[in-house]
Amino acid sequence: MSKLTIEVVTPERVVYSGEATMVIARGVEGDVGIMPNHMPLVTPLKIAPVRIKTVGDKETVIAVSGGFMEVRGTQVAILAESAELPEDIDVERAKQAKNRAEQRLNEKHPDLDIRRAERALQRAISRLEATKNI
Repeated sequence: MSKLTIEVVTPERVVYSGEATMVIARGVEGDVGIMPNHMPLVTPLKIAPVRIKTVGDKETVIAVSGGFMEVRGTQVAILAESAELPEDIDVERAKQAKNRAEQRLNEKHPDLDIRRAERALQRAISRLEATKNI
Protein backbone atom coordinates (compact mmCIF):
# COMPACT_ATOMS: atom_id res chain seq x y z
CA MET A 1 0.00 0.00 0.00
CA SER A 2 1.47 3.35 -0.96
CA LYS A 3 1.61 6.13 1.57
CA LEU A 4 1.61 9.90 1.69
CA THR A 5 4.44 11.89 3.16
CA ILE A 6 2.93 14.83 4.99
CA GLU A 7 4.32 17.93 6.63
CA VAL A 8 2.34 20.55 8.52
CA VAL A 9 4.45 23.68 8.83
CA THR A 10 3.87 27.11 10.39
CA PRO A 11 6.16 30.14 10.17
CA GLU A 12 7.59 29.10 13.55
CA ARG A 13 8.07 25.33 13.26
CA VAL A 14 7.27 21.95 11.75
CA VAL A 15 4.17 20.82 13.67
CA TYR A 16 3.85 17.38 12.10
CA SER A 17 5.94 15.26 9.77
CA GLY A 18 5.19 11.66 8.92
CA GLU A 19 3.50 9.11 6.71
CA ALA A 20 -0.23 8.74 6.21
CA THR A 21 -2.75 6.77 4.20
CA MET A 22 -5.13 9.72 3.90
CA VAL A 23 -5.39 13.41 4.78
CA ILE A 24 -8.70 15.24 5.15
CA ALA A 25 -8.66 19.04 5.20
CA ARG A 26 -11.23 21.80 4.80
CA GLY A 27 -10.54 23.90 1.75
CA VAL A 28 -12.49 26.99 0.76
CA GLU A 29 -14.68 24.81 -1.50
CA GLY A 30 -15.33 22.20 1.23
CA ASP A 31 -13.67 19.13 2.69
CA VAL A 32 -11.10 17.38 0.52
CA GLY A 33 -9.68 13.90 1.06
CA ILE A 34 -6.20 13.21 -0.24
CA MET A 35 -4.88 9.71 -0.87
CA PRO A 36 -1.58 8.60 -2.44
CA ASN A 37 -1.12 9.66 -6.07
CA HIS A 38 -3.86 12.30 -5.90
CA MET A 39 -3.81 14.75 -8.78
CA PRO A 40 -1.65 17.83 -8.13
CA LEU A 41 -3.53 20.42 -6.11
CA VAL A 42 -3.00 23.70 -4.32
CA THR A 43 -5.89 24.98 -2.23
CA PRO A 44 -6.37 27.61 0.47
CA LEU A 45 -7.50 26.16 3.79
CA LYS A 46 -10.19 27.32 6.17
CA ILE A 47 -9.88 27.37 9.94
CA ALA A 48 -10.68 23.73 10.76
CA PRO A 49 -9.07 20.53 12.01
CA VAL A 50 -6.94 18.53 9.57
CA ARG A 51 -7.28 14.76 9.98
CA ILE A 52 -4.29 12.57 9.20
CA LYS A 53 -5.05 8.85 8.96
CA THR A 54 -2.07 6.58 9.47
CA VAL A 55 -1.54 2.83 9.11
CA GLY A 56 -3.84 0.83 11.36
CA ASP A 57 -6.63 3.41 11.16
CA LYS A 58 -4.97 5.63 13.73
CA GLU A 59 -5.81 9.30 13.36
CA THR A 60 -3.94 12.48 14.25
CA VAL A 61 -6.02 15.65 14.34
CA ILE A 62 -4.36 19.06 14.05
CA ALA A 63 -6.15 22.38 14.61
CA VAL A 64 -5.15 24.45 11.58
CA SER A 65 -5.85 28.16 11.18
CA GLY A 66 -5.79 29.00 7.51
CA GLY A 67 -2.95 28.64 5.07
CA PHE A 68 -2.53 26.43 2.01
CA MET A 69 -2.26 22.75 1.16
CA GLU A 70 -0.12 21.56 -1.75
CA VAL A 71 -0.40 18.01 -3.09
CA ARG A 72 2.10 16.43 -5.48
CA GLY A 73 1.86 12.67 -5.95
CA THR A 74 2.60 11.22 -2.54
CA GLN A 75 3.74 14.52 -1.00
CA VAL A 76 1.36 16.75 0.99
CA ALA A 77 2.56 20.05 2.43
CA ILE A 78 0.31 22.15 4.63
CA LEU A 79 1.64 25.66 5.12
CA ALA A 80 -0.51 27.01 7.94
CA GLU A 81 -0.77 30.39 9.62
CA SER A 82 -0.92 28.41 12.86
CA ALA A 83 -1.34 24.73 13.75
CA GLU A 84 -1.65 22.94 17.07
CA LEU A 85 -1.57 19.29 18.08
CA PRO A 86 -4.27 18.28 20.59
CA GLU A 87 -1.76 17.84 23.42
CA ASP A 88 -0.60 21.46 22.94
CA ILE A 89 -4.12 22.91 23.29
CA ASP A 90 -5.37 24.30 26.61
CA VAL A 91 -8.99 23.11 26.49
CA GLU A 92 -10.22 25.47 29.21
CA ARG A 93 -8.63 28.44 27.47
CA ALA A 94 -10.23 27.39 24.16
CA LYS A 95 -13.65 27.14 25.85
CA GLN A 96 -13.22 30.61 27.34
CA ALA A 97 -12.16 32.02 23.95
CA LYS A 98 -15.22 30.43 22.33
CA ASN A 99 -17.53 31.94 24.97
CA ARG A 100 -15.93 35.40 24.60
CA ALA A 101 -16.25 35.33 20.82
CA GLU A 102 -19.89 34.21 20.98
CA GLN A 103 -20.64 36.92 23.53
CA ARG A 104 -19.03 39.61 21.34
CA LEU A 105 -20.98 38.46 18.29
CA ASN A 106 -24.28 38.42 20.23
CA GLU A 107 -23.77 41.93 21.64
CA LYS A 108 -23.56 43.47 18.16
CA HIS A 109 -21.64 46.50 19.42
CA PRO A 110 -21.28 49.15 16.66
CA ASP A 111 -17.47 49.15 16.96
CA LEU A 112 -17.21 45.36 16.76
CA ASP A 113 -14.87 43.92 14.16
CA ILE A 114 -17.24 41.12 13.12
CA ARG A 115 -14.71 39.33 10.89
CA ARG A 116 -12.15 39.22 13.71
CA ALA A 117 -14.72 37.92 16.21
CA GLU A 118 -15.90 35.24 13.75
CA ARG A 119 -12.30 34.10 13.13
CA ALA A 120 -11.68 33.92 16.89
CA LEU A 121 -14.80 31.77 17.24
CA GLN A 122 -13.72 29.49 14.37
CA ARG A 123 -10.23 29.06 15.89
CA ALA A 124 -11.69 28.16 19.31
CA ILE A 125 -14.12 25.65 17.77
CA SER A 126 -11.31 24.10 15.70
CA ARG A 127 -9.16 23.69 18.81
CA LEU A 128 -12.01 22.09 20.74
CA GLU A 129 -12.79 19.71 17.86
CA ALA A 130 -9.11 18.70 17.66
CA THR A 131 -9.07 17.77 21.35
CA LYS A 132 -12.19 15.55 21.31
CA ASN A 133 -10.21 12.31 20.86
CA ILE A 134 -7.52 12.81 23.49
